[in-house]
Amino acid sequence: MLDLSNCRCIIFDLDGTILDSTQVWAKVDMDFLGRRGIPVSKEYMQEIKTHTFESGSVYTKEKYNLPESTEEIMKEWYDAACKAYTDKVVLKPYAKTFIEQMHNNGLKIVSATSSDRALFEPCLRRNGIYGFFDAFTQTNEVPRGKKFPDVYMKAAGKAGCSVNECIVFEDVLSAAQGAKSGGFTVVAVYDEASADDWPDICRIADYNIRSYSELM
Repeated sequence: MLDLSNCRCIIFDLDGTILDSTQVWAKVDMDFLGRRGIPVSKEYMQEIKTHTFESGSVYTKEKYNLPESTEEIMKEWYDAACKAYTDKVVLKPYAKTFIEQMHNNGLKIVSATSSDRALFEPCLRRNGIYGFFDAFTQTNEVPRGKKFPDVYMKAAGKAGCSVNECIVFEDVLSAAQGAKSGGFTVVAVYDEASADDWPDICRIADYNIRSYSELM
């Protein structure tokens, strides 16, 4: 049972944690590399999930020695993802019910995401949960990515809460490790894209769920 007795703030990752969107990104990445005849490796798919558009484009360009500029790479990714987020991406089952319940209980709700606001904002609005968030935090606001606690610290600060008053919800192994390294309580959320890492994520996290229905 999730202990909320000392919790004043919940910090949510978005993609793969409350948004059922990781397969959208997987398809964007696979199609991007496929058009160039580049095999898609598990290593790449795991690494790219921790990056922003900017850092991911640099990583991809350098890893595969691509002739395109980072700006061209980002535009190709953005154009492919934009329509899916605007029109198709939905919430994970029971995520809205849980978030609304936490909001109504007076907890601060903030994000810690690598996603671009122009993508996630229309998606959250369409799915009816944008108004439950007190603040949004992106990894491009801090020096380091989600392998480090920076973005979670920033999110806690926006909520006016200390680390021990926050609970972080994450679906990716390296991100769970980053949050734990900052002293946060972590709830692992199962996502098919990280299925191979699920046992390791569960070992790192304080709690784990396969569905938000378990928290109702």
